Amino acid sequence: MDHQQTQGNPSKGGLTHSAVDAITAVVFFFVGVVMMVDNHRIGVAWASDGPESGYFPFHIGLIICIASVAVFLKARFSKNPNREVFVSWERFRLVLLVLLPTAVYVLLIQFLGIYVASTLFIAAFMRLLGKISWLKTVVISVSVNVLLFWMFEVQFMVPLPKGPLEALFGY
Repeated sequence: MDHQQTQGNPSKGGLTHSAVDAITAVVFFFVGVVMMVDNHRIGVAWASDGPESGYFPFHIGLIICIASVAVFLKARFSKNPNREVFVSWERFRLVLLVLLPTAVYVLLIQFLGIYVASTLFIAAFMRLLGKISWLKTVVISVSVNVLLFWMFEVQFMVPLPKGPLEALFGY
């Protein structure tokens, strides 16, 4: 490896450590805001019998927000930012190839149920990333989820999120 590669030369392309720190700080700031808003809803005051339910989680959210602002400011306005490449664009693209479909999968579970969403998820990965034939893709993705349905719903009687297709069959 040449010296530029080991030092993570940003001209090679990629997210630097400082950029990742700033992005992470923004994400955690929003997590802190969600914590504060949600816990404010259930009560954050000190009642006559002690703290209300949201008192401590609200303050933890506040601490997360303050820490996130500090990390963001350091990452963006430091005199000596860490400009080494944290992840190259090519490797980041590979991460997104898994992360984005997984996020869509989690969302689809809410609307289609876990079995239909899982069938689509497995089929998408097999077909698009694995370049598996349509026949194998359909047989495997459907078979796996029929087996999982039988195992969880019939044998173990563990109800998992279901959608309109399962409702057609009375589940």
